[in-house]
Amino acid sequence: MNTTPTPELLGKLQQIRLVVFDVDGILTNGQLLMLPDGQEVKQFNILDGLGIKLLMQTGIETAIITGRRSPQVEHRVKSLGITHLRQSREDKLVALTELWQETGHTSDSTAYIGDDWPDLSAIRTCAVGATVPNGHPLVQQHADWCSTRAGGNGAAREFCDLILTAQGKLDTLANAYL
Repeated sequence: MNTTPTPELLGKLQQIRLVVFDVDGILTNGQLLMLPDGQEVKQFNILDGLGIKLLMQTGIETAIITGRRSPQVEHRVKSLGITHLRQSREDKLVALTELWQETGHTSDSTAYIGDDWPDLSAIRTCAVGATVPNGHPLVQQHADWCSTRAGGNGAAREFCDLILTAQGKLDTLANAYL
């Protein structure tokens, strides 16, 4: 599990123009709260949301590919301004390939963060594949980088900050808040 970015990884991150996020286990902690009427509740981390907005502010496109369908995800995507959403997609690499055809991006300009087996093919195909410490061990074995924060606890923000740091943009963005 590589939590420290290597010079090679930092070089790859400089080329990233599209960042794709899984939802359950990355933008959430992977747990589902089920209400008595069967409705699901998901909890998102505000840190992750700002990280995604910062990526978009610098011209990096963002997307979500998730195996489940959820109105909560639709609302979160809309509130963040993410333009690319693929739900009910266990075939993450197929969905990612469709996204590349739609956007003109390629594997060389894409980073992907996921936590379980359905994410493996995308993690292995993208220029940078990332995961979280609470992700499946097989995913950790194949990822280029692993956050120190758990999924749903700021891991996506940590990944966003890493990309922005590698591209020399994080300090400029932070200065706007000082």
